[in-house]
Amino acid sequence: MRSHLPVVVLLGASVLWGLTWLPLKQINSMGIDGIALTMGAYGILALLLTPVLMAQFSQWREHKRAMGMILLFGGGANLAFTYALINGEVIRVMVLFYLLPVWGVLGGKFFLREGVDLWRWLGAALAVTGAFVILGGFDALSGAPSWIDLIALLSGLLFAMNNLVFRAAAAVPVASKITVMFYGCLILAGALLGLGVEQLPYDAAPEAWFALAAYALLWLLLANIGSQWGVTHMEAGRSSIIIIMELITAVISATLIAGERMDAMEMIGGVLILAAALIEALRTKEDDLPETTI
Repeated sequence: MRSHLPVVVLLGASVLWGLTWLPLKQINSMGIDGIALTMGAYGILALLLTPVLMAQFSQWREHKRAMGMILLFGGGANLAFTYALINGEVIRVMVLFYLLPVWGVLGGKFFLREGVDLWRWLGAALAVTGAFVILGGFDALSGAPSWIDLIALLSGLLFAMNNLVFRAAAAVPVASKITVMFYGCLILAGALLGLGVEQLPYDAAPEAWFALAAYALLWLLLANIGSQWGVTHMEAGRSSIIIIMELITAVISATLIAGERMDAMEMIGGVLILAAALIEALRTKEDDLPETTI
């Protein structure tokens, strides 16, 4: 059983991520909008893990540039992803978010000087084609995509950039990088609220804030710990395949619970993106280490 524990933990965490739209939309319906919800949930986790960040200061103080990039990319990715899930169609947001193979290939090649083989280029091409189909094909060229589509795409791009920095800053403890990412969510969301993009939910009921705290401390914390622990205790390729369960869980749950449907073209686009994610997962090797460190 012990040898299977990382698989079970990562699978459970992936299912939690795939179902995270449920508590997010429920809390939102109780009167807390996306930006404030993000600031509250990730702010709680940031404060909770601050002692860990301080205890590991000596291990990351020489990597302030990397930590700043994680704060920006990681914080922005989680903020954009949460906002898009709350305000958009779950399936569409999740599928567009999973354009990760494209951003991973381009970022790895141009920022980390990684080699890109034929399979990775094929995965990137499939992902781009799938997104093109989902966004409307050539009809999309006649008008701008929806702002939720753009935010979903942005969340995937920022998440991929954050992953690149995570890998390049290998000397920094994972706990410190995660905590800084949480602080990024808190700071960016707070800045947007300060600029008046959304109003603070002053009239939200106490039950809504209790639900937000429970989501942060039970759901979000478990999902993050499970993902990181599982990934660090198994081969990279194997973990990448299991993580795709996030997308599958989101699609199935949104179909069964929220009644969402994809038309034929959207389904074709989704299959192409899923194929791209599988190609990226299957060709991932344990020795895929960057030449550059930051």
